Amino acid sequence: MSWSTREIAELSGITVKTVRYYHEIGLLEEPDRKSNGYKQYEVRHLVRLLQIKRLTGLGVGLTQIAAMGTDLDGQASVFRVIDTELEATIERLQGIRRELAVLSQPGAVPDVPPGFNGVAEQLRDNDRALLMIYSQLFSDESMETVRQTLEAHPNDALDEAFRDLPEDADEVTRQALAEQLAPLMNPATAANPVTLEPQTEAARATAGQALQALYNSAQLDVLRRAHQITRLPVPEAPSGESR
Repeated sequence: MSWSTREIAELSGITVKTVRYYHEIGLLEEPDRKSNGYKQYEVRHLVRLLQIKRLTGLGVGLTQIAAMGTDLDGQASVFRVIDTELEATIERLQGIRRELAVLSQPGAVPDVPPGFNGVAEQLRDNDRALLMIYSQLFSDESMETVRQTLEAHPNDALDEAFRDLPEDADEVTRQALAEQLAPLMNPATAANPVTLEPQTEAARATAGQALQALYNSAQLDVLRRAHQITRLPVPEAPSGESR
């Protein structure tokens, strides 16, 4: 018994176009033809098409199928690679589901990086925008440090003072605010110091542009001063006194 191209396609659950494409790339052997020129597909062709369909359903690419042949070790190697890729995909999708679960809660917002919804309420629009940019420039570990610091200082007076700082703030106000912010950035004085150091010049330039676009000149001056203070040596405690 033999089948036409249309019949073999229907039997294997694929399209005629797909059958022809498999011929073009050498994945399916050409069948014999009748005297009238029509193809005569046999059982071996149906089996091959069903094998290809099963493998593609498992995520095996056509190039991989063509290279697999009958070598069992080679086939197993391909399956292990696909399984590893699938594991990573599942992990990524599970992460997406966790994020969607958070975002589906009342009050949740999508304009902060993953993990920051717990502190989103205390952030203003420019803070959220900066965090989104920073999440692309810095490591997950660095962003986790930022999140922990924000959680440790929810809506405190220092945050409000910085956010409300007018562009024409005087010298004394700027310096006092910088001295209050500096301990949060200093590894010697903070439990979770915010020390974000760009790893490339491009990241440094992007971070600088973001800061200039989102904060006024007085706020930027305070940040520069606080950063300079953290570069100074930490004073030694007098002898006999606890640190």
